[in-house]
Amino acid sequence: MPSAKVSLAFSARTRTSGFLFLTAALTLACGMFTLCCTASADAAEKSNDPNIIYILADDMGYGDIRALNPECKIATPNLDQLAHGGMIFTDAHSSSSVCTPTRYGILTGRYNWRSRLKSGVLWGLSRRLIEPDRLTVPEMLKQHGYYTACVGKWHLGMDWTLKQGGIATEQSFNKKTNPGWEVDYSKPIQNGPNSVGFDYFFGISASLDMPPYVYIENNKSQGIPTVTKAFFREGPAHKDFEAIDVLPRITEKTVEIIDEHAAAAKKGKPFFIYFPLNAPHTPILPTPKWQGKSGINAYCDFVMQVDDTVGQVMRALKAQGIDKNTLVIFTADNGCSPAANFKEMTDKDHSPSYQFRGHKADIYEGGHRVPFIANWPAHIKAGTHSDQLTCLTDLMATAADIVGAKLPESAGVDSVSILPAMEGTATKPLREAAVHHSIRGAFSIRKDHWKLELCPGSGGWSFPKPGKDDLSGLPAIQLYDLNADVGEQKNVQAEHPEVVKELTALLQSYADKGRSTPGKPQENNGAVDIFKAGTSAQKMKKPAKKRAKAKS
Repeated sequence: MPSAKVSLAFSARTRTSGFLFLTAALTLACGMFTLCCTASADAAEKSNDPNIIYILADDMGYGDIRALNPECKIATPNLDQLAHGGMIFTDAHSSSSVCTPTRYGILTGRYNWRSRLKSGVLWGLSRRLIEPDRLTVPEMLKQHGYYTACVGKWHLGMDWTLKQGGIATEQSFNKKTNPGWEVDYSKPIQNGPNSVGFDYFFGISASLDMPPYVYIENNKSQGIPTVTKAFFREGPAHKDFEAIDVLPRITEKTVEIIDEHAAAAKKGKPFFIYFPLNAPHTPILPTPKWQGKSGINAYCDFVMQVDDTVGQVMRALKAQGIDKNTLVIFTADNGCSPAANFKEMTDKDHSPSYQFRGHKADIYEGGHRVPFIANWPAHIKAGTHSDQLTCLTDLMATAADIVGAKLPESAGVDSVSILPAMEGTATKPLREAAVHHSIRGAFSIRKDHWKLELCPGSGGWSFPKPGKDDLSGLPAIQLYDLNADVGEQKNVQAEHPEVVKELTALLQSYADKGRSTPGKPQENNGAVDIFKAGTSAQKMKKPAKKRAKAKS
């Protein structure tokens, strides 16, 4: 009998253990199934994050695209197709009316005048501008699984090593007796695009009229400069480097990256390509295929070549089957430059600035109101327009919104997501206001239909020009009602002192708080004086002597 009890007990324990084991096994299996399903769902969700290509033209006017300007005399079929297939933002602005400051704002979501650069632009050998601890768009997207690449004109500084040791500065080039030959071009470049979040970089250090004339891949100069060349400015160049080849070369490289990363993008590893063009900036050198095509002048020919570059990118996306879930943004860093020869274009009834006053470098609309087209077939309805006030600093918040990222307090302090506008869900203004900046550091703030400019004259290169034209008899500030006067012809500051007071206080608060968006106050890099440039211009009672200027 005892043996029977033992046998029965053992049998019971065995059945219980078996049941427990089966239960545990099923629980584990279910857990693994759930985990796998969750992982699959996450992967599926991740694969829905779009590829992002940000194409930044250099010195191209709002009026240079037919889809934006019905009176445009330049044929732009690819940009027109991009616009008709997506959304045109009619009130988009660069944060500055010149090159470097705008690029800083695009990649950091922070107004340029908060950085150490309070006016002007950098040079080809200038030191890094983006602060080491500053979160950038590519860094943020990398944290969310993106492959990141920059192809084209950098112009945000990088640290070149000198032959005698140390790092090059602006003065390493900006002297006729010292044009950059003291740099050791065989040494790795420090603090370039790879240091701010880009997995890959190919391009040039600054504008194509600024030495050194050499291609850079990641942190290495592609060859050692051994000859002197001048594409407006004279300086060290690689013997095979020719300015006319740059736009085709960077276009080819961008298409290669699309082709190489399309398969990964389909599997949930999207890419971000920041594609800052060298064109149609000086030197204005369209390739033989495009020379004379516009029937207007070389600048307009170059714009047509830019249009073809956009077409090549779009065809690559379609060929890879990833065009539907790729957000392509086309815009420009500022308005058209007077180097484009406005007289030649006016004679052919073409206006790069469209109906806006001024051009590159100015505080007027022509300096910073830029073309902005967003094409994303999976999310943006074709043939749509948005009149939302938009700034190029908005890329940071928009990209974060797309991937569901929460930005730290110190990031994107002047960035607002325009995703609701893209998706057609915005029911009110997304931005409270936007701040504009001229090459001389003159400030302007825009809110609703009012635009306040804290300077007399253009603040840049057009008439009335500081340092050239007598500004002493002009009011120290300008106020325009853009609803009634988009051409900024009638200064109404005397009739609306309450608006002047309100907008001045708002701009000052943005400067004081180190941000223009809700959040914890942040520090600026150096003091910000919103009146300084305007006051300086007002004191110029006689035209100053002609001085050299930087063509950014």
